[in-house]
Amino acid sequence: MIIKENYNSTSLFFTLSAILVLIWYARKYIKAKNLNPSPLPPGPRGLPMVGNLLSLEPELHSYFASLSQTYGPILKLRLGSKLKIIVTSPSLAREVLKENDIVFANRDVPNVTRSSAYGVTDIVWTSYGPEWRMLRKVCVLKMLSNATLDSVYSLRRRAVRRGVSQLYNRVESPVDVGEHVFFSILNLIMNMLWGGTVDGDEGASVGAEFREIVSGITELLSKPNISDFFPGLAWFDFQGISKRNLELTRSFDKIFDRMISIRMNIEKDGGNGRNDFLQFLLRLKDEEDSKTPLTITHVKSLLLDMVVGGTDTSSNAIEFAMAEIMNEPEIMKKAQKELEAVVGKDNIVEESHLSKLPYLQAVMKETLRLHPTLPLLVPHSPSETCVVGGYSVPKGCGVIVNVWAIHRDPSNWENPLKFEPERFLKDSPKWDFTGSDLKYFPFGSGRRNCAGIAMAERMVMYSLATLLHSFDWEVPHGQKLDLSERFGIVMKKKIPLVAIPTPRLSDPALYE
Repeated sequence: MIIKENYNSTSLFFTLSAILVLIWYARKYIKAKNLNPSPLPPGPRGLPMVGNLLSLEPELHSYFASLSQTYGPILKLRLGSKLKIIVTSPSLAREVLKENDIVFANRDVPNVTRSSAYGVTDIVWTSYGPEWRMLRKVCVLKMLSNATLDSVYSLRRRAVRRGVSQLYNRVESPVDVGEHVFFSILNLIMNMLWGGTVDGDEGASVGAEFREIVSGITELLSKPNISDFFPGLAWFDFQGISKRNLELTRSFDKIFDRMISIRMNIEKDGGNGRNDFLQFLLRLKDEEDSKTPLTITHVKSLLLDMVVGGTDTSSNAIEFAMAEIMNEPEIMKKAQKELEAVVGKDNIVEESHLSKLPYLQAVMKETLRLHPTLPLLVPHSPSETCVVGGYSVPKGCGVIVNVWAIHRDPSNWENPLKFEPERFLKDSPKWDFTGSDLKYFPFGSGRRNCAGIAMAERMVMYSLATLLHSFDWEVPHGQKLDLSERFGIVMKKKIPLVAIPTPRLSDPALYE
């Protein structure tokens, strides 16, 4: 009898305990639902622990676009312990980048960036706040303003003319267009940064080293990283990605240290009349507000942004533009006819001509529509949980805006896969690079859009206009033009463009 009573008491205790636990979980669930009544976006079912990692495909931009056909314009993926939200429509992009701009002003920083020589101190990855606002002010209002860009035009011009001369010495021979443009853009940027160039045999060696470093950094940023999917394992760096990135950024650091030291010694001696970005930044460093000072680390981070962000993105955009133009001979004829009318065949292209070349502007815009340099832009991360498209987007998750898919969506564009510059002539002011219309925003939109839009537009247009004005271009006999893409944080051509230049100006002296 006593045993039976003890058994009943124990059973009653466990029953009551179970009920209390269920009530506690139910109240917690109801409270969570009240605080966050919206569900997460739909998405493919994942496996325990790894989520959707094993189903990822290498070409992420097209893979995400295909998923949106099944799950809609906002979807979720679980990559290890990280939640990613993919957005693939203008209206939802507007909610993220415009309507909830401040909430999404932070970046989803990859582990490889944290391991760079300068950490997260540059304008691309720095968290939204006083430090970022200071860097943005330095870039947009001072370093990359139209007035400052005008003041270093002679440095850009010198680099572009040098590139023309190098091509003239290789006429009638196959040229790797992407490689040539990369070195030309690198020269252009180095001229603007500190008046340096990469000429001759020694220059070619330095340029090749720079290209290897830049390509290495962008490829590491594109590489799936266990440290991002399972942050608790980041310390182990199983793939060696952080170690390799630190080595690459330290290579730049040595170059930057040398140039800064030289420039500081020159300034001590009274200067030499140079007018370049490094001089500008070093002077600005001593003048900035002490509350958020511009440090030497910031200076180096901005130089790194300029070299890595400027060379790869601009050279790839020009290579895609040249490939699309060569694939449509009528477009090349139209562009060259416009250049002849504005510049003439007995003259060279100057930046002052660019505003008078609406068709070439349309060619550049159409190139960036079909081949945006950053197909998934730079990922965002909300500072608080919010609702987008009726779905919950949790604080701290990664938010990816697939601009590549939006630019190719038939509901946004007529004949979206056709290269048709004329579409940007119909309502030209509407299609600017600021991201005011979320059907077209190759440089992003909102407060964290690309800080270097003005410089990128000048460099790409000036280089493209010069290549088309100075030379005719054709594919080597027996070779086929290929337009396929290779995914990365920076979009590249899968097969490099090789073409033969033929001089078309009236006077050989114009190529000197």
